[in-house]
Amino acid sequence: MPIMEWTTDLSVSVREIDDQHKNLIALINKLHDAMRAGQGKQALESTLQELAAYTVYHFQTEEKYMEQFKYPRLPSHKAEHAAFVKKVTDFQKEFANSRLGLTLDLMNFLKDWVNNHIKETDKQYSATFRVGGLA
Repeated sequence: MPIMEWTTDLSVSVREIDDQHKNLIALINKLHDAMRAGQGKQALESTLQELAAYTVYHFQTEEKYMEQFKYPRLPSHKAEHAAFVKKVTDFQKEFANSRLGLTLDLMNFLKDWVNNHIKETDKQYSATFRVGGLA
């Protein structure tokens, strides 16, 4: 059973970016399923690697459009992305040190990111991107 589901309130009204956000939710659900099956530790390393790769790809996409459409909040948005990448890197280091409880911490962090960053920060660029011709 998924811990998070895609809902229309997560949409930024840009298909490409919505699809990428759906991938983040899929990663969160994959981690949750592994934890429920008692495989949290085993699945964590691969999920962290997928998450790191996802963030590079996804953030580059968003930032490319922000630059293209001269989005005025680009600097602060990039700072949030950098903080996310640092946090994921920190989780990877903690995993290497076998910190207990890490899977739950990571899952809570990801859920909070979806609920706060996507619903609040990302939605702010929706109008700019649509005016620029993205849908």
